[in-house]
Amino acid sequence: MKKIFVVLCFLSVFTSFVYAQNSPNKVQVTEQKYLMGSVFEITLIAKDSLKAHEYIGLATQEIERIENLISEWRDFTPISKVNSLAGIQHFEVPLEVFEITKRALNYSQLTDGAFDISVISMMKIWNFDGSESKMPSKELLQESIKNVGYQNINLDDSIPSIFLKKSGMKIGFGSIGKGYAADKAKQLLVDLGVEAGIVNASGDIAAWGSDIDGDLWNIGIQDPENPSSLLSVIPLKNQSVATSGNYEKYVMVEGKRYGHIINPKTGIPSTDLMSVTVVGPQTEFANFLSTSVMVLGLQKGLELLNNYPSYRYFIVEEGGKIHQNIQFH
Repeated sequence: MKKIFVVLCFLSVFTSFVYAQNSPNKVQVTEQKYLMGSVFEITLIAKDSLKAHEYIGLATQEIERIENLISEWRDFTPISKVNSLAGIQHFEVPLEVFEITKRALNYSQLTDGAFDISVISMMKIWNFDGSESKMPSKELLQESIKNVGYQNINLDDSIPSIFLKKSGMKIGFGSIGKGYAADKAKQLLVDLGVEAGIVNASGDIAAWGSDIDGDLWNIGIQDPENPSSLLSVIPLKNQSVATSGNYEKYVMVEGKRYGHIINPKTGIPSTDLMSVTVVGPQTEFANFLSTSVMVLGLQKGLELLNNYPSYRYFIVEEGGKIHQNIQFH
């Protein structure tokens, strides 16, 4: 039977499709959905296609529920309300929103600000469209980050509520939101009795069980220097994977590549690392690690990763040098 590889990359196909494989007593069904501004691909093992589609529909509803809590683009969400009241007052939020924000602040503390959900309030000075020909001035970089700083995000456990101390501040969960949604969708499906599947949030993946042949899921790591090929394949069962990279959205300035993941403390995009893949128990945390390592760079990134031995890594430097501690096919 034909094997399916899930490739860790930013998916570019925006049309939905359905794919099914059959065995004597079960089916493997895959659907793509456009959610949270990205393509989600959900693959499930079920007793029949009808049941698989029902489960995928429920997972989709769960992801949409989360988007309606944490999206900064939809003006009715709690996070949008928090942003609109920056510098003015606290806003009471659902406990789920409060808890993910609390975890995000902990991630900032763990990385000394290399991870920061207020980075979305950065003044846009990088277009990543090829128009940049030189580095912005020091003054412009400083101006761009004036409203960035996790220390100015205030949480009140007693309400619960969130207050952004500076007018013009914003918070957003583009760095961990899809990982969180993948975790929540997976947990919902496991609770419903789905024996196996993959929730792939544009490269942030939560997997459990085995494929329709009883084999481990095959997760391919894309070669950042040759996107049509794979560097290697991770055999995955009950684990999560997240990848961050600068090889699809970047700018070249004076012969140096600057990726779209920006250091919240300097306003300067990430350099030196082309991609970081992290494998471990939870998608959200793997997502936090992969993003943070891109900002921190190799040495400090490895120091962070070494604090969490249940999370393994595959790092590609500029020039193609690989650092990894994952067992592959």
